[in-house]
Amino acid sequence: MSSAAPSYKGHRYPVEVISHCVWLYFRFPLSFRDVEELMLERGVVVSYETIRRWCGKFGQAYANSLRRRHPAPGDKWHLDEVFIKIDGEQKYLWRAVDADGHVLDILVQNRRDTAAARRFFRRLLKQAGSVPRVIVTDKLRSYGAAHRKVMPSVEHRSHKGLNNRAENSHQPTRQRERAMKGFRSVGGAQRFLSAFSGISPHFRPRRHLMTATQHRFEMTIRFAIWDQVTGTAALPATA
Repeated sequence: MSSAAPSYKGHRYPVEVISHCVWLYFRFPLSFRDVEELMLERGVVVSYETIRRWCGKFGQAYANSLRRRHPAPGDKWHLDEVFIKIDGEQKYLWRAVDADGHVLDILVQNRRDTAAARRFFRRLLKQAGSVPRVIVTDKLRSYGAAHRKVMPSVEHRSHKGLNNRAENSHQPTRQRERAMKGFRSVGGAQRFLSAFSGISPHFRPRRHLMTATQHRFEMTIRFAIWDQVTGTAALPATA
């Protein structure tokens, strides 16, 4: 599905610079200052605060456009929750992925009780726009209680060993959390992780299942999609 690129009206930097900075920040475990330095090495003088604003303004828009291009989610969803530290306090990151590993939604919450599980289920159904055939979770009892209340007609498989796909999808987040030395607020964590979970997986194909040639071809396609999403593909070619 195609979608219009966001408007860059009022920004004095070209689209290529803005989209490249956003890509660097969400694709690699870099700080805003790291991105500033990398751009300086390329002859582009831009402050880390400007890069921060670009990531806040365009990151979610890019992520939403990439998600709209995904095929409809499969009918088997894997759900999991992990604790994360936010300003020194323990919170919980709820995540759902389909059978292909595509992130369906994430939600940062204070608890992992039944009310939190119900809230995540309702949000997930709204975001996905469909109802799964099966949900797979670990043995947290909150899932069972929420399942009976929100989606009783859906088959629920509760088994830790069946849920590796959801658990593995947390790994890039853990890597980024360490690089950022934790998050400062629940809202900030939600905003970052929502954009991150839409952008980062786009550039992480299953490399171990591909030859080098196949991987290069796949990445060429994904970069072309990124150019379409950000609007750089519409720019005139330069000699």
